[in-house]
Amino acid sequence: MILHFDSNQDYQLKAIQSVVDLFEGQPLNKGDFEFSLSDNSSSLLLNENGFGNNLIISKEQILENLWKVQRGNELTESIRLEGLNFSFEMETGTGKTYVYLRTIYELNKNYGFKKFVIVVPSIAIREGVLKNLEITHEHLQNIYDKVPVSFDVYDSKKVSSLRNFSTGNNIHILVINIDSFAKDENVINKAKDQITGKKAIEFIQSSRPIVIVDEPQNMETDIRKKAITNLNPLCTLRYSATHTNLYNLIYRLDPVKAYDLGLVKQIEVDSIYTILGNNQAFISIEGIKSSKSKVTAKLKIDYNSDKGVNPKSITVKTGDDLYDLSNKREIYKDGFIINDIDASNGTIEFSNGIILEEGKSQGGFTEDVMKYQIKKTIEEHLKKERIYRTHGIKVLSLFFIDRVANYRSYDERGNPVKGKFAEWFEELYEQEILKPSYKDLLPFDTEDLHNGYFAQDKKGHIKDTSGETKDDDDTYQLIMKDKEKLLDSNVPLRFIFSHSALREGWDNPNVFQICTLNETKSEIKKRQEIGRGLRLAVNQNGDRTFDKNINKLTVIANESYEDFAKQLQKEIQDECGVDFKGKIKNTADTVKVTLKKNYQFDEKFIDLWNKIKYKTIYKVNFDSETLIKDSAESIREIPEIKRPLLISQKAKFDITDEGVKTTTTAISLPIEIEEPFKNIPDIIGYIQNKTELTRSTILSILKKSGRINDILVNPQLFLDLSVNEIKKVMSKLMINGIKYERVAGRLYEMTLFEGEEIDSYKQNLKTVKNQDKTLYNYIEFDSKVEKQFAEDCENNENIEFYMKLPGWFTIETPVGKYNPDWALIFKDEKKLYFVAETKGTLDEDAIRVSENMKIKYGKKHFEFSEDIEFKRWRVLEIC
Repeated sequence: MILHFDSNQDYQLKAIQSVVDLFEGQPLNKGDFEFSLSDNSSSLLLNENGFGNNLIISKEQILENLWKVQRGNELTESIRLEGLNFSFEMETGTGKTYVYLRTIYELNKNYGFKKFVIVVPSIAIREGVLKNLEITHEHLQNIYDKVPVSFDVYDSKKVSSLRNFSTGNNIHILVINIDSFAKDENVINKAKDQITGKKAIEFIQSSRPIVIVDEPQNMETDIRKKAITNLNPLCTLRYSATHTNLYNLIYRLDPVKAYDLGLVKQIEVDSIYTILGNNQAFISIEGIKSSKSKVTAKLKIDYNSDKGVNPKSITVKTGDDLYDLSNKREIYKDGFIINDIDASNGTIEFSNGIILEEGKSQGGFTEDVMKYQIKKTIEEHLKKERIYRTHGIKVLSLFFIDRVANYRSYDERGNPVKGKFAEWFEELYEQEILKPSYKDLLPFDTEDLHNGYFAQDKKGHIKDTSGETKDDDDTYQLIMKDKEKLLDSNVPLRFIFSHSALREGWDNPNVFQICTLNETKSEIKKRQEIGRGLRLAVNQNGDRTFDKNINKLTVIANESYEDFAKQLQKEIQDECGVDFKGKIKNTADTVKVTLKKNYQFDEKFIDLWNKIKYKTIYKVNFDSETLIKDSAESIREIPEIKRPLLISQKAKFDITDEGVKTTTTAISLPIEIEEPFKNIPDIIGYIQNKTELTRSTILSILKKSGRINDILVNPQLFLDLSVNEIKKVMSKLMINGIKYERVAGRLYEMTLFEGEEIDSYKQNLKTVKNQDKTLYNYIEFDSKVEKQFAEDCENNENIEFYMKLPGWFTIETPVGKYNPDWALIFKDEKKLYFVAETKGTLDEDAIRVSENMKIKYGKKHFEFSEDIEFKRWRVLEIC
């Protein structure tokens, strides 16, 4: 297959023209044999080592040109030239490599520049550049009248070949890895007899090349920046989607623009996760850290919180007990004291003999989740394969894995053996392909449909690597060599497994599914993860398709799509500086909220404050028999206790000016997980810890509920639901049995208001028009409901005085501190004093249970004063 390129993409032509316009005033190209022996007549200069680019226009002229380009591209003008460095921001998948390769031809066509060096940070990107030079060669030759071009990759074993780079009079492109010349000990920086005692780098330096830096964010260390400067570039053009630093930005195509223009695939995420499964000793090792004095590890465990069992990240050291750190979770009681943290081997040993590796986990249905991810990837692939084949489009799915042995290992004789991922894949594929709708869809053997790209040792055995070793070279070359082959529908391979360290090497337009199989939540950056499949799809003729119904990338993730979207949006904000409207606040939009002068002499304020300033304590009395009876009845009515479930939810992502928006598009039927329970937790002890009831009371409740056998179905779920029901009953009984009393000498001091003078965002403030009726120049609101209430208070003639109660004004309740919303004086036929709670609804079911209970306790608190009425107001009700 020959890939075809569109030479008339407006956004690419604009990026290319931005560079050409940068050199306006430079002498035009007068032919291949035109060069100069001096510095003022030609863009090509003859020197002792050969030919070099020659910049004739001044830096002042370039700065003028830069400003003009920046204005045309609606970018902020540079204050000064930061060297001759120029940055281009282009979203992954929009063809930045094509843009800078074609820019080389345009600079030669317009000005006669001929020496170009492409600096790359990694093997993967180097192989990608070489592949692009190869596949775009004929296309660019046809556009630029077969202009002679040669390109080479630097090889430290053949440094003398750099002489050809310098002496040639054609366009010459050299691709070089930054690590090949960044250090003094590199071969290129040492004098060699075979090149007349010169340093090989001198041939590059004398050529005054235009240096193109691919992914410059990986080359921002002082050593690497110095190395690029040492190439003696005429100028440096820096291309990336994720710059760390922007130098004289002259073109920007950020993710929002690329998505809006349909230049990349649409994104959807199929989230795979478990619910209702907290019955095992879950431990995930997120990282191990060593210093001179200590070794620590970051773990994720299940933690006993007030709201039930939830995952929590903790830092541990040798000797720590997970039973204590989990807030006394029974499941960790049996031998989960940390015996040893081995930073060199990346392992943690527990007192029960269990040894876990860094990045691994136990007790969290990890294998069930990964197997289900593979199943959903196969399902999604076959659906698209069936639909897209009528368009001549082959579908590819990419699995990133963190351990090669999970896909393929070797027996004692060195023969390859399928790992669990390969076995699961074949089992699940053969189940799915039997569906009638997929009959004759893929007439290939299952074994031929999947394969792996991994680095190999000297025996040809695949192995784990960092992605940057010499052993990875062949892997990247194989990936790039097979790029067009993989697009051919007659080639069986559809499902590709690759080491997560090699992810940068993958960039195929027909990747429609990406699945990262990790035992913990993927730590790969979201933009990097989706970047391998963002390019628009290609059909069997090598032509790109722009159909949005086809160009959809599905990421099968082991986390919720909400979390994925939040992280993706954060990365776009952090890496691209995209200001999502309404999402990022400007500190310039703040004002000071101040007290009015002499507030302490305001008679209406003092009158109201003297009514509500008192602190109280409470006592609760209720009948135990009623508690047992009502709690048992509530537990009896809880829904059916289910086993742990595997959940799949698919959501479409829209990247807009306002952020990454998600829309749920599909929810699969949950799948029950068979969970073997080794230990049933201390049921009575768990409920007692949460409720502070006696053991005999709890036992009576459970016996009378008739639901005690549900513990064997899902122990943790039953316990959490039971605690929840008992607490609800206790709260209802407490409201009827609670009594508040003033504490002598304890009250809120008026001077506390002076600490409330703060800077706040304008968008969260309502300007006070009549300050006689309140304390501050602005009212800070948390919702539209509160804003409307403040406006109603200001406009209502019957409201004499009102104020938003500060956060420190709280009332103690059995379910936590309660902060009422407002206090006001209402005057009609007689003066009334109100403490008010504002809600958009008075429907108690629509308000969270705990908040609802606090409001009811708050009402009880104010019963100590006959002058105060506590009221819950809907918006506009006071009018």
